Amino acid sequence: MKEEILRQIRWSGETRGLVRNLKGFNKKHHTVPDAATPATVAFLGRLVAPELEEEAEDFFQRTRAALGYKRREISLLSEGGRAVLETKDFSLEWLYALAEEDPGEWVRTFALTGLSSRDLLGNPGFDALFRGVFGVLEFHLASPVQVEAVIDAVEEAGEKRRSAGAAEIVVEYPSNCSRCLLRVGGTDVVAVFTGDVLRMEFPQSGSPLELAEEFARIRGFFDILNA
Repeated sequence: MKEEILRQIRWSGETRGLVRNLKGFNKKHHTVPDAATPATVAFLGRLVAPELEEEAEDFFQRTRAALGYKRREISLLSEGGRAVLETKDFSLEWLYALAEEDPGEWVRTFALTGLSSRDLLGNPGFDALFRGVFGVLEFHLASPVQVEAVIDAVEEAGEKRRSAGAAEIVVEYPSNCSRCLLRVGGTDVVAVFTGDVLRMEFPQSGSPLELAEEFARIRGFFDILNA
């Protein structure tokens, strides 16, 4: 995988829970949010800040030790419900938000971006840091591709692949073609394409290397995006 492509990839994983079950939530004095507003988002940030700071600091120390970073090569900023770890090789973000469909739940997104080198993927220390963490791989295309063009190409290719008895991509989309959902035959991978972002959702969470290898295995199905 080329370095310029790596820098366009975002690995992410999510965890969820109930706001009322957070350690900082006081059931006698606090109210569970019923909407995501600036005030309730700030409230969530205050609740999770102590635990997030502790978790991010622990990850900072483990990253520094695993990859041998010097002081100028790694930094950490934590404020409210967000923390950012910057290194000379990658960026890592923790972000807490209220779930859109149920503001009584929190969602924590853990995202890795800006990977500088493919060699890092095979580094045992790097791999151990993120083992079993990520379930989503996102590609941000340099030049957008029309969703309709992708749908048409997949449907046309599907007829040829079926007649040849080969695996295919099943495509689903709304009437306005604002996005399309692609299911790769023979795998449990689901992809959502919106024109400028291809989001790959994997059935099992893994390390950056494991997700990259799985994508490489099925990449030929998505050559239409490079057309």
